[in-house]
Formats: sequence, C-alpha cells, structure tokens
Amino acid sequence: MAIRLYKASTPGTRNRTVSIFKDINKKRPEKSLIKHIKYAHGHNNQGIITSRHRGGGHKRKYRLIDFGRKKFNTLAKVASIEYDPNRNARIALLHYTDGIKKYILHPRSLSVGALVHSGPNATIEIGNALPLEKIPLGTAVHNIELHIGKGGQLVRAAGTYAQIVAKEGDFVTLKLPSSEVRLIRKECYATIGQIGNIDHNNITIGKAGRKRWLGRKPHVRGIAMNPIDHPHGGGEGRSPIGRNHPVTPWGKPALGIKTRTNRKYSNSYILRRRK
Repeated sequence: MAIRLYKASTPGTRNRTVSIFKDINKKRPEKSLIKHIKYAHGHNNQGIITSRHRGGGHKRKYRLIDFGRKKFNTLAKVASIEYDPNRNARIALLHYTDGIKKYILHPRSLSVGALVHSGPNATIEIGNALPLEKIPLGTAVHNIELHIGKGGQLVRAAGTYAQIVAKEGDFVTLKLPSSEVRLIRKECYATIGQIGNIDHNNITIGKAGRKRWLGRKPHVRGIAMNPIDHPHGGGEGRSPIGRNHPVTPWGKPALGIKTRTNRKYSNSYILRRRK
C-alpha cells in the first residue's frame, strides 16, 4: 500500500495525501455482514453532549468483523480485500468450506486466494489464529484477546503488531505497540502477522473539510472562549490562561496528568508501563 500526492492546484490539495487503494479489489460489501448503526454524534440517551467535537460526516454501514475466530479447524479462502469506513485497517472477506462468510482484519501480505484457519492445531502462517501458548517466541501477532473467549481487543489498528517476549506458567509476556509489556493468559487467541495498510500513518488530511467528512468538528481552544465557557477563557487580547497548570473545561488537571486508577484490577499484569 502506498499514498498518492496531489498537484498543488488549490490550498486544500497543497499538502494533501490519500491512499492509492490498489490493495482493494471489491467495492461493494457483503450484504449479509453489514448492519445499520444509528450514530449519536457524541450525545447520550438524554441528548446531552458527552463527547465533544463529534457530528456530521458521511453515512456509514457497519461491517461485522469476526474478532473471535471461533470456527476452529475449518479452512477458509480469502475471497477479497475491502475498505472499511469504520477503521483505518483493511478487512478481508473469508469464504469457509461450509459456506459461511466472515470478515477479519486484513494482515499485511495476506493475498486473495490464500487459505487461513484457526484453532490450537493451526500452522504458524500469516492470518491463522492460535492460542498464545502455541505461538513461538518473537512472532508478530495482532487481534489479541484479553479475556478467554471474548474476542480480540488489543492491536487492531493499521500497521500495528505485538511481539511475544516470554512464556512462563499460565501467562505469556507480550510487548505491545505502545511499548507496554504485559502478561496475558496463555489460552487467549491471537492472529499471526502485522495488520496491513501500514502507510496510513503517513496520510495528511490537507484541509478542514476532509476532517468534517470523517465526523470531526472544529476543536476550539479554551483560551479563545469566554470565562463562562472555559476556565482558560477571558482576559484582554492574547492573555495567558491565568493558572499554574492547564485544566479541562470542568476544572480537572489536563495535559500529562495520569488518569488510571491505582486500584485497577489489571495493574498486576503490567510489567512495564507505556511511555
């Protein structure tokens, strides 16, 4: 996958880059694997904004992704590689030998026509899903389960992978993309390989309108507001925030303050915190 640059014909195309989409070979999604989702645009069930700067954007249909990979010992053929508007990774459509179709996250270098399967006896090949205890040390994995049988929750973004560092007792040690080193149960499943679309990190949005297409509204600085709207607001001209440290709109410390609770149940599983 690569990115395409524009000739600077307008201000919006001067620094804009987009994906080439050469890896995608099917435009229409599988009808049986999509569903309509009503987007709340940052509002809760009472209509109150709970997540700011959300709203608008293009309509989307949600693709049902098989994060669990629970069809054990059944071969599947990669039928197509498709675009998913709900994530930055590509998705792959699998046709199982029993006629069932499922979407999975597309691993890098997995091509159309390849065969994949999951289960404790699966081979160590790109796209196969196995328990962590069956995967050799140093292998790159993605779509990792945190709880046995719940489905993959970790390492699902484009271009990411985790590395198996050690095995001891009932746990496997993984180094995650954030540089965090953490213990996970050996029975949890993971998929071999790195997530595809690795150049997504190099894409430049280029103009504000493209951000609106993605459902993101402008993010207004607190210092540009009135005192009634934000603790940083008010003052004459370009005045400072008037506090020792920046705060959120609700007065809590911001920018660098750790928000993870000291009593989190999973603290004992984290061997080295992310940077």
